[in-house]
Amino acid sequence: MWPRTRIGKGSDVLLQHLDYLLALAAERHFGRAAARCHVSQPTLSVAIRRLERDLGVVIVQRGHRFEGFTDEGRRVVTWAQRITAERDEMLADLERMRGRLTVTARLGAIPTAVPATPFITAEFLSRNPAASVRVEALSSREIARRLADFEIDAGLTYLDEEAPPGTRSVELYRERYVLVAPADDPLMNCAEVGWSDAATRQLCALTTTMRNRRILDANMAAEGASYRPAVEADSVDALFAHLTQSRRATIAATAWLSRLGLPDGFAARPMVQHGPRPAIGLVVLDRVPASIVAAALVDVAGDLDLGVRLDRTWDGPNGDS
Repeated sequence: MWPRTRIGKGSDVLLQHLDYLLALAAERHFGRAAARCHVSQPTLSVAIRRLERDLGVVIVQRGHRFEGFTDEGRRVVTWAQRITAERDEMLADLERMRGRLTVTARLGAIPTAVPATPFITAEFLSRNPAASVRVEALSSREIARRLADFEIDAGLTYLDEEAPPGTRSVELYRERYVLVAPADDPLMNCAEVGWSDAATRQLCALTTTMRNRRILDANMAAEGASYRPAVEADSVDALFAHLTQSRRATIAATAWLSRLGLPDGFAARPMVQHGPRPAIGLVVLDRVPASIVAAALVDVAGDLDLGVRLDRTWDGPNGDS
């Protein structure tokens, strides 16, 4: 039997019904939400109506299909996120008291930081061998939203003016940029590559929804350069895949090279640095009591010394890693 929580006027609300509601909020479709919960669509629909009856409000706008939530429904979803997060924290805390965590740590990472996530996950799983980790590539804005909605435990993102509000962070490393291009490109003979010079190449770049792209655009603007990427993608893997099939170039963070290396026949040279190097860090909600899983990830991040480890993979102007 699923646990119940009493919500006034003698009503008993099943926590399972809140899980169904959150699945509907995530999928915005009754059929997909039911599949996500491994129940039939009628079962999920009846549970949502039972929740509405128990709370005395209309939660879902209904037509021939799901049409959204009422104002009261959106408020219920917010509370459901909090209640289920606290339930999960209680279970994690009890596991910790028994000396082991069997939870799934949910980590969102901006695409440029995904290649660095194995450093974190390897140490986390070493310390918590019964646990598991789920990593999702997300934009910095999506990380902020999912943290606020308790959909992820931590985010790996830029620590700048776009960092999520209401969070605390641990800096992991600072990005260094290099031009990755065919080894016979004349720019590979330079000790450093100017951004205006890089702008003359057929570049592959992340989309403008990504913070990394906005940083690259700002560096281009600092040298009065304008450019139009030949290829845009929403993942680092996609950028490197295009390099291997063409003679194009990309401006990469050296953290990528620690995991992806350089394509055959390509070399890398450092870009001219304008201003401080952008900081990448682990962010978690600043809440009391702290999330057990988030606290475990913060402990790992604080002990990694990842900046030094990544810098060791880059030997300077020769671009060898």
